[in-house]
Amino acid sequence: MIKKFFLIVLVVFTLSSCKETEHQAIESPEIVDSENTFAKDNYTKKEVMIAMRDGIKLHTTIYSPKDITKTYPILMMRTPYSCRPYGDSGFRAKLGPNKYLMEEGNIMVYQDVRGRWNSEGVYDNMRAYIPNKTGTQTDEASDTYDTIEWLVNNVENNNGNVGTYGISYPGFYATYSLLDAHPALKAVSPQACIGDFFFDDFIHNGAYLLSYWRATSVFGYMKDTPTTEAWYEFPDIGTEDQHQFFLDHMPLSKLDKFYDSTNVFMEQLKTHVTYDEFWQSRGIIQHLKDIKPATMVVGGFFDAEDLYGPFNTYKSIEENSKNYNTVVFGPWSHGDWARDNDRQVIGNIHFGDSISDYFQKNIETKFFNHFLKGEATGETGLAEAHMFNTGTKQWESFKTWPPQNITKESYFLQPYERLTQRANRMIATSDFISDPKKPVPYTEDIKVGFTPRKFMTDDQRFASRRPDVLTFETEVLENDITLAGDILAKLNVSTTGTEADWIVKVIDVFPADTENTDDVQDHLKLSNYHMMVRSEVLRGRFRNSMTNPEPFVPNKKTAVNLKLQDVFHTFKKGHKIQVQVQSTFFPYIDANPQTYVANIFEAKETDFKTQTHKVFNDSSIEFSVLKD
Repeated sequence: MIKKFFLIVLVVFTLSSCKETEHQAIESPEIVDSENTFAKDNYTKKEVMIAMRDGIKLHTTIYSPKDITKTYPILMMRTPYSCRPYGDSGFRAKLGPNKYLMEEGNIMVYQDVRGRWNSEGVYDNMRAYIPNKTGTQTDEASDTYDTIEWLVNNVENNNGNVGTYGISYPGFYATYSLLDAHPALKAVSPQACIGDFFFDDFIHNGAYLLSYWRATSVFGYMKDTPTTEAWYEFPDIGTEDQHQFFLDHMPLSKLDKFYDSTNVFMEQLKTHVTYDEFWQSRGIIQHLKDIKPATMVVGGFFDAEDLYGPFNTYKSIEENSKNYNTVVFGPWSHGDWARDNDRQVIGNIHFGDSISDYFQKNIETKFFNHFLKGEATGETGLAEAHMFNTGTKQWESFKTWPPQNITKESYFLQPYERLTQRANRMIATSDFISDPKKPVPYTEDIKVGFTPRKFMTDDQRFASRRPDVLTFETEVLENDITLAGDILAKLNVSTTGTEADWIVKVIDVFPADTENTDDVQDHLKLSNYHMMVRSEVLRGRFRNSMTNPEPFVPNKKTAVNLKLQDVFHTFKKGHKIQVQVQSTFFPYIDANPQTYVANIFEAKETDFKTQTHKVFNDSSIEFSVLKD
């Protein structure tokens, strides 16, 4: 999203104005041009204001097929990123989830959610769900219900079946539609969906994602009347070097000059620094029980923004409901599956061709058509879990996710940079000095942007060569090893300070004879490439509780467990598995002062201290290994 961002962002004009064109949302409503007139030639457009149960009216745009000899299902996306273009003459170049669903004919609906753009009301980030609503109480579930009720009774030629979808923040609203679902809602596809803002996007396990800082303008500034023009601006940081900009604005309080108290979301981030009731009430995962509509959760294994949301959305529905529920993960960054890229490349790594088109045509379209136009028996011919192996670069299908035939195997972080399945009985440590004023970059690239994407497969050799990054590596593999599921780092650590972040990365080290492709940056080679497969952070104060943080006791051995989101990756024979441990990942994550302060947004320059961290050799990383 800008996400949410993707923001999923808003739209071409918004992103272009701040030079973030690489993050244009796939829902970006570019106006039709002379080369892409299908929507305008084959659809009529109507804009309406639909009244909710409390009287607030939401702007809704309806595109209906001109062929009125048939009836069609309704496919709806609710978004905080605008239904643009507004007005009768402006058409989106692409309608609906994909071109196939547009070309075969469906009624496509877009709605500005409450308090955003041309809709009335007050906006609330991740608006809390209200169970057992009475009277005129509203939330996103009731707004969706009321909208569907109006649509099925007022839009001509609809067949009475409705589907919802969305990527990123619109994915959250798609998930929300499952709660107190309208009887006409038959199929829902939450994609890269936010599940909980304390673990998606702006915060990861208590660590603030500084890379999202500029996106705060999108969500933080309120408006009191409907509008078709942006009412917010992005901060002008005056440089193309984002790393240096944030170094120059350390501690975080130096950034306050860019956002004042009128930015509601920034104030919320600065005030609610633990997983308190504010965040807990906005999580949607815990409400996904007894779901009735069919669901297909979609995500990308290299999504830097939303991995927690889609994995946990699928798993929660699977555990607590008996509906048709499937999951699809491909070799995609945020929202790639909705794009028209012929060649699927993340960073320097090419995964194959026409992968997104394959998904759109053979999975997404088949899912919606079965439940909205077909018999809706659940016999779709689709797999329960359709997952792309990012090591073999092939699709595979499973009856469950994670697969049933996995075992947990532990690899220990040993001295002399060894990663082995047996720990040395003698106590030993691997030590490093962490200076928050000279943090480890998350990428070698010099750039300015919202949450980055390519770094999710970036070459990690630059990090492994730093003294403040611990590297542990297996011998050359004699057989393939396939990881399928989550990863658990079980660290035993100590620090001379009272606070520290712990970042763990799992890396595929390529053989020396790996040949380059045309996708590799000029300064790199795939020979001995260190491809990041997964990474995650835990702000150490939250090692025992996300609600009740606690400092470290200096020099005391302490357990820190860190879960990394699911992977499906084969480390091939001839490759090596590498694990890196570090305490800074800048400026993807803000720099921890390494001195415990109650609120890091209020840390002072004198709080930032260089500390020595130790990782004990009984530390391990637990993999979910797929067996034949």
